[in-house]
Amino acid sequence: MNVYDFSVTAQDGSEVSLAGYKGKVLLIVNTATGCGFTPQYADLQKLYELHEKDGLEILDFPCNQFGEQAPGSDEEIHTFCTGRFGITFPQFAKIDVNGENAIPLYKYLTENTEFGGFSGPMGLILKGVAKKMDKDYKTNGKIKWNFTKFLIDRSGEIAARFEPTDSLDEVKAKVEALL
Repeated sequence: MNVYDFSVTAQDGSEVSLAGYKGKVLLIVNTATGCGFTPQYADLQKLYELHEKDGLEILDFPCNQFGEQAPGSDEEIHTFCTGRFGITFPQFAKIDVNGENAIPLYKYLTENTEFGGFSGPMGLILKGVAKKMDKDYKTNGKIKWNFTKFLIDRSGEIAARFEPTDSLDEVKAKVEALL
């Protein structure tokens, strides 16, 4: 089993098979429009513009599970992201990434990766928040916050997981190594 075995819901409600991305490097991200990490959209767009021609696809999954920081409809979220950050990578319907309503793709991603820890000043804040939400947060693969990223290689296998506080330079370097 790999990510190509899953289908996800597009913003228009249609089902999208991830098998359509075979042979591409994927960066799968759960996002929010009202988060302190929302400015990462700008760097993600730059990365996409730089490497889309090389086979990179960024798959954006808005999620309102962390501090209710992705309010609004799918259309409102998309309008915000395209207007404010000029994103051109695929953005899907809002989802849950944890819990009983988590979509199967995210169940697979979280069951097959480990939490990598938080870093930097924001990491100190997120540690406290994560501990309040899940006292065992350090020992499971659940998503801890917005802008957790999963890097998928060209064969559909999970190559890396990045927490929201991880350097986008590190993400870029690993993406480029796979490309």
